[in-house]
Amino acid sequence: MTNDILTVHDLFFIKGGGERLIMTLCQQLRSDLLTAAVSIDSFSLDDLPGELFNLNALGTLPGIKTWQLARAFKKTPPTVHHYNNVIYSGVAAPLANRHFEKAQNIFYCHTPPRFIYDKKQHYLNGLSAWQKPALKALIRWFQPQYEAAINNMDAIIANSKHIQQRIKTHLNQDSHVVYPPCDTHYFNWQSQGDYYLSVGRHDPLKRIDVIIEAFKSLPNKKLVVASGGSETHKLKKSAAGHSNIYFTGWLEEPKLLDLLGNCLATIYIPEDEDFGMTPVESMAAGKPVIASHQGGIKETVIDQETGLFIGGDQLKNKLIQIVKSLSANKAAAMREACEARAEDFNQQQFIDGIKKYLK
Repeated sequence: MTNDILTVHDLFFIKGGGERLIMTLCQQLRSDLLTAAVSIDSFSLDDLPGELFNLNALGTLPGIKTWQLARAFKKTPPTVHHYNNVIYSGVAAPLANRHFEKAQNIFYCHTPPRFIYDKKQHYLNGLSAWQKPALKALIRWFQPQYEAAINNMDAIIANSKHIQQRIKTHLNQDSHVVYPPCDTHYFNWQSQGDYYLSVGRHDPLKRIDVIIEAFKSLPNKKLVVASGGSETHKLKKSAAGHSNIYFTGWLEEPKLLDLLGNCLATIYIPEDEDFGMTPVESMAAGKPVIASHQGGIKETVIDQETGLFIGGDQLKNKLIQIVKSLSANKAAAMREACEARAEDFNQQQFIDGIKKYLK
């Protein structure tokens, strides 16, 4: 029923898998949407069927995004509508559940906040001496509020078995698994190209630097590096002088779909990924994935059928060997299996899974 459901999501700042998931929820369930911020760099929300409530919560001060989002969601939202179901997605969004005590409150968890739990030391190590106390203070302030909000949920849904275990380990909460959706009709095989494609965000945990180092040793193999992020400048500097490595920057959807539909294969080797929509989208386009054998990716890619796993030490050298061994014919032979596997994560599977927890 229209306006029976409200979806609450942190913010729309990039064109990522989490944003696609929320748009699918809103479109298929005809949900209203409450978010803390919307950027022109993310997807257009104009065609969503429900009402959009944008808190415009982000200011100009850098480094305090979580604090700004949390404060925004704790305030009374700009809607007094009664919802029977409220679905939360993100780090700070669950703090809004204080406003919807009578609703069925459902938390779709992409991961417990990594800067608080499993990657706390990683984030602290990346900060200067004066920044570390600020992060520690944020954690002391935010963590108890976050955990209290999670304790008040009627149902917790994890995006993978991998995250289900993280939720149990760090929050001591049971959860149900509903895999994220992929619009399998949106991603299509177009031709068998001669280049490898990386579309992961330029973030240290995505390990784009390892991919670039490998292709610096493979001058006869082409690599296209799409997307962007905090590491872009460093990555471009590292690849300078290697004409087989191309950077596209952030791309409009049609161009990105063309790159995906015409590549030989994709490469996605992040460290301990939560779920990873990129491999599923690659398979939907009939393209095999060279993927790290870690995290949620192990639940999507089938080794030697829809992709090739690498892991352990000497990651760069292993990637070099796999790229050398993956011929265009071998990649093309995986097309049918890739497309079939992607259907296990289609939109209908996702919506049917979510509906089980609505009242």
